[in-house]
Amino acid sequence: MKLWIKRHRWLSAAAVLIIVLGGAYAGACEYFYRVAFVPSSKSFLSSKMSKDERADRKWLASVRKEQWHEQAVGHAQWRLRADYVPAATATKQTVVVAHGYMNTKEDMASYIRMFHNAGYNVLAPDDRGHGQSDGNYIGYGWPDRKDYSQWIKQVVRRNGQTSRIALFGVSMGGATVMYTAGEHLPRQVRVIVEDCGYTSVADELSFQARSMYHLPAKPFVPSVLFVARLHTGVNYAAAKTSSTLKNNHLPTLFIHGAKDKFVPTAMARRNYNATAGSKQLWIVPGAAHAASQGTHPRAYQRHVLNYLAAHMH
Repeated sequence: MKLWIKRHRWLSAAAVLIIVLGGAYAGACEYFYRVAFVPSSKSFLSSKMSKDERADRKWLASVRKEQWHEQAVGHAQWRLRADYVPAATATKQTVVVAHGYMNTKEDMASYIRMFHNAGYNVLAPDDRGHGQSDGNYIGYGWPDRKDYSQWIKQVVRRNGQTSRIALFGVSMGGATVMYTAGEHLPRQVRVIVEDCGYTSVADELSFQARSMYHLPAKPFVPSVLFVARLHTGVNYAAAKTSSTLKNNHLPTLFIHGAKDKFVPTAMARRNYNATAGSKQLWIVPGAAHAASQGTHPRAYQRHVLNYLAAHMH
């Protein structure tokens, strides 16, 4: 009888411990879901702007533009907004630019100005949950790929069947255009340029879990992605460039900083190897994350604009 009581107490204590640990683990996953997926100010992101970046934002605020709208795919109640900056001289060539994590279309001002000065129309959306667009979660480019397909169709409707379109994105925006490349895109889309995009949501969160919090990727990241799916309905585990780029037959320029400590440079090589289309890879010497343009502005402009000119025909 005493043995049975001791065993019963031990089992009860073990059950309580499991429940407590399970609750703590679930709480931790919920916490990191909110850190990673809920739009808010993020302490780990820099808000510093250079003098040139401030000038480019001032230019964007004053340049002639239109505001376009779309509905978020799967969320008809969410209204998405974008700035359309027409070229100074009428053209059918348009660059659709995708911004980064917790950024806005205004943060893409230097790229928008570069394309505008080169004679392109530019469409710059705010992703769901960002800027002026509605939404209560960060898509990491995965659900956003459906929205960008809608933006592309709107460009064709507005500018005609002879439109020629390039997709351009930086960081999360780079992942966005790589994910979009796996969609059935209209023939008007001719070329893609991605700058420092990650391979998958799971890979990027795994890297950040290790580098920022010293946490193992498994089982933590799959658990956080599961919590994210419960909240948003989005299957983030499926967000992999390895599956989308194999369907990409568009010419693609991959750009990545050699000193990127936020999205590992090795991901650029994996993305480059994954794509089925013609491709180029430029590893930018000395450049940190999303800093290739600022580190080597002339070379960056030359690489990007020459690539577009060669394929926007």
